[in-house]
Amino acid sequence: MIAMFKAIPCGIFLTLLVALFIGSGGSSGGMLAIFSFDVVVTEINLDMTLYWSWTLFLAGTGLAFAILLMMD
Repeated sequence: MIAMFKAIPCGIFLTLLVALFIGSGGSSGGMLAIFSFDVVVTEINLDMTLYWSWTLFLAGTGLAFAILLMMD
Protein backbone atom coordinates (compact mmCIF):
# COMPACT_ATOMS: atom_id res chain seq x y z
CA MET A 1 0.00 0.00 0.00
CA ILE A 2 2.85 2.38 0.80
CA ALA A 3 4.48 1.53 -2.53
CA MET A 4 1.40 2.84 -4.34
CA PHE A 5 1.64 6.21 -2.58
CA LYS A 6 5.34 6.37 -3.43
CA ALA A 7 4.57 5.55 -7.08
CA ILE A 8 2.11 8.42 -7.61
CA PRO A 9 4.72 11.27 -7.64
CA CYS A 10 6.87 9.17 -9.99
CA GLY A 11 3.89 8.73 -12.32
CA ILE A 12 3.18 12.46 -12.24
CA PHE A 13 6.81 13.34 -13.05
CA LEU A 14 6.99 10.78 -15.87
CA THR A 15 3.70 12.01 -17.35
CA LEU A 16 4.72 15.66 -17.29
CA LEU A 17 8.11 14.90 -18.82
CA VAL A 18 6.93 12.61 -21.65
CA ALA A 19 3.80 14.66 -22.40
CA LEU A 20 5.92 17.82 -22.61
CA PHE A 21 8.03 16.42 -25.43
CA ILE A 22 5.15 14.83 -27.34
CA GLY A 23 2.65 17.65 -26.81
CA SER A 24 5.03 20.51 -27.59
CA GLY A 25 5.65 18.89 -30.96
CA GLY A 26 1.97 19.33 -31.80
CA SER A 27 1.01 15.68 -31.50
CA SER A 28 -1.70 14.19 -29.31
CA GLY A 29 0.22 10.94 -29.00
CA GLY A 30 -2.51 8.80 -30.55
CA MET A 31 -3.95 6.56 -27.83
CA LEU A 32 -2.16 8.59 -25.14
CA ALA A 33 -4.60 11.47 -25.79
CA ILE A 34 -2.24 14.21 -24.60
CA PHE A 35 -3.97 17.53 -24.10
CA SER A 36 -2.75 20.97 -23.08
CA PHE A 37 -4.12 23.29 -20.44
CA ASP A 38 -3.15 26.74 -19.27
CA VAL A 39 -2.07 27.58 -15.73
CA VAL A 40 -2.63 31.24 -14.90
CA VAL A 41 -1.73 32.84 -11.57
CA THR A 42 -2.44 36.56 -11.72
CA GLU A 43 -0.82 37.42 -8.37
CA ILE A 44 2.66 36.61 -9.64
CA ASN A 45 1.96 37.14 -13.36
CA LEU A 46 2.43 33.46 -14.25
CA ASP A 47 1.04 32.09 -17.50
CA MET A 48 2.22 28.66 -18.68
CA THR A 49 0.97 25.72 -20.68
CA LEU A 50 1.19 22.17 -19.35
CA TYR A 51 0.52 18.90 -21.14
CA TRP A 52 -1.21 15.91 -19.53
CA SER A 53 -2.43 12.42 -20.36
CA TRP A 54 -4.45 10.25 -17.99
CA THR A 55 -3.46 7.13 -19.93
CA LEU A 56 0.21 7.96 -19.59
CA PHE A 57 -0.26 8.78 -15.89
CA LEU A 58 -1.84 5.39 -15.17
CA ALA A 59 0.85 3.55 -17.14
CA GLY A 60 3.68 5.49 -15.47
CA THR A 61 2.23 4.97 -12.00
CA GLY A 62 1.76 1.26 -12.69
CA LEU A 63 5.35 0.98 -13.90
CA ALA A 64 6.71 2.81 -10.86
CA PHE A 65 4.52 0.68 -8.56
CA ALA A 66 5.87 -2.52 -10.11
CA ILE A 67 9.47 -1.33 -9.78
CA LEU A 68 8.94 -0.34 -6.14
CA LEU A 69 7.37 -3.73 -5.37
CA MET A 70 10.32 -5.53 -6.95
CA MET A 71 12.77 -3.46 -4.90
CA ASP A 72 11.16 -4.59 -1.64
